[in-house]
Amino acid sequence: MKNSLDVITIGEAMAMFVATQTGDLADVDAFIKRVAGAELNVATGLARLGLNVGWVSRVGDDSFGRFVLKSLEKEGIDAQGVTLDGRYATGFQLKSKVENGTDPIVEYFRKGSAASHLSVDDYHDAYFSGARHLHLSGVAAALSASSYELLAHTARTMKAQGKTISFDPNLRPVLWKSEAEMVEKLNRLAFQADWVLPGLKEGMILTGQQTPEGIADFYLRHGVKAVVLKTGADGAWYKTAEGEQGCVAPVKVDNVVDTVGAGDGFAVGVISALLEGRTLHQAVTRGNKIGALAIQVQGDSEGLPTREALGE
Repeated sequence: MKNSLDVITIGEAMAMFVATQTGDLADVDAFIKRVAGAELNVATGLARLGLNVGWVSRVGDDSFGRFVLKSLEKEGIDAQGVTLDGRYATGFQLKSKVENGTDPIVEYFRKGSAASHLSVDDYHDAYFSGARHLHLSGVAAALSASSYELLAHTARTMKAQGKTISFDPNLRPVLWKSEAEMVEKLNRLAFQADWVLPGLKEGMILTGQQTPEGIADFYLRHGVKAVVLKTGADGAWYKTAEGEQGCVAPVKVDNVVDTVGAGDGFAVGVISALLEGRTLHQAVTRGNKIGALAIQVQGDSEGLPTREALGE
């Protein structure tokens, strides 16, 4: 097993069929096949910047599963933590085409997928302990009770080993039994993290606070080292346990093509910069830059840059 991973993450990947024409999905005849998944987007972005990244999941022994594995290989993402599960299928999704910057319609076909059967059995200490950073998101947490337990166990273990942890809430209310359960369980994961990266609306839901500072203080009180809030048109705002705070202006984008993946691009920027030893302000600046690149192309990860394209 590879013992030199910079980052390891856990999540679900799906085959994604992106409409080639605008309008109701029912009327679309042709689609482009891509891979999708919040944690895989982050893994892809970090790998393109030259980091050694491992992605842990389960995929079905089917054409979609093979498609996901080929995508990992193409991006140079370590797949030793991926299980080919012959019992369950790989999920897929349909995504509408939009050209006016609005959020596309996405229909999911993922219930009972192979990834929803992730469990603590998928935790292999030699593999995880070889990584220096763990990135988690609220999507994998919402897949199933057993998937949540895997994330919680991994976070506890790697934190005890002195590894750094980042957490993006990535709220998916439709996957939870109730908002109360979602809030309680995601906050429990967030409290294990060093860096928490919510959107402003997500932060309001999870903390009951109405201001960036109120949201940040809620997590900082529970041992988080830095909170970075995506504040939409205002860019981003951050605060650390030492009391350092600041805002970073957004990167102006004239032509917004596809908003999906912007938050994942932001996470790629922040995590990569902090792992390189950059300041938090520099990290948030890179997060804004990559988030802006991600929304200028069709697809969840197509806009994530290489190190050369980033130009830093």
